[in-house]
Amino acid sequence: MSETSKPSGVTSRRAIVGGICGIGVAVGLTACGSSGGNGGPSSPNPGNVTSPNPPVDTGPIKTSDIPVGGGKIYAGDDTVVTQPTQGDFKAFSATCTHEGCLLTAVRNGTINCPCHGSRYSIEDGSVKHAATGLTIATQDPLPAKAVTVKGDIIEVT
Repeated sequence: MSETSKPSGVTSRRAIVGGICGIGVAVGLTACGSSGGNGGPSSPNPGNVTSPNPPVDTGPIKTSDIPVGGGKIYAGDDTVVTQPTQGDFKAFSATCTHEGCLLTAVRNGTINCPCHGSRYSIEDGSVKHAATGLTIATQDPLPAKAVTVKGDIIEVT
């Protein structure tokens, strides 16, 4: 039966295949557009990331905001503040030394990068787990920042 002599209401095989391909493209584009909302890499989560985009805090950093044995990331200031032991506050850059990704979590004694799995010590910023393709010896530690505590306020410079 030719295209012109086909009964009305019957869809050609070409139209069906074209429609299926169009749906496949639309689904693929939708999936590509959902990389976490920040336009960054959509690599697998290493299992230790609590938030892909830490909140941008404003105002003073209070000592009570920083948990003992943990820390908090201040993305807007490119800073992570930690408290390895009671009353001992440290601060580091919140940018991973591997490829410049924003560090997103402080957990289990490390500051963690979601991009390639880097983990840094909350005590001194040293590399505890290197990014994919690097070793602890070849990846730079986090740059330290100066910390001054005045009462219950932490100043970082």
